[in-house]
Amino acid sequence: MDIEFRAARSDEAALISDLAMRSKAHWGYSADFLDAVRLELTYSPQVCSSGSLVVAERSGRILGFYRLVEGVPESCLDSLFVDPSAIGTGVGRALLERALLAAQAVGARTVTLEADPHAEPFYAKFGAVRIGEVPSESIPGRLLPHLRFDLAE
Repeated sequence: MDIEFRAARSDEAALISDLAMRSKAHWGYSADFLDAVRLELTYSPQVCSSGSLVVAERSGRILGFYRLVEGVPESCLDSLFVDPSAIGTGVGRALLERALLAAQAVGARTVTLEADPHAEPFYAKFGAVRIGEVPSESIPGRLLPHLRFDLAE
């Protein structure tokens, strides 16, 4: 797969935020729902240039990204989004594998995340286990799967 990975740049904030919204919309959510999560899926220039947000691109086009908040013994996969045109092509898997390796490289033993319910099967396929549920920050009453990856030592 001819995907290249690199740290996001501050001038890509709008592009990355748009990709996150398109990716979320892929699941058929209503316009009202998407409006409610827009702020949560908006990435600032500061976040994009922090080094925690990594993009996957092919031929100069961003296909997806992840944001990892590194910690020891636990890191947090804050986000992982794939452009709808690239869903099912291995981009999500490549992003996830890279994020887990990055967490392992800093000494994390686990990686946790709050997943969209539609994405839970994707994460489970690669070894994530559900450890509970957490309330959505954007949608009152909505619960999100809280997942954990246990990393090899």
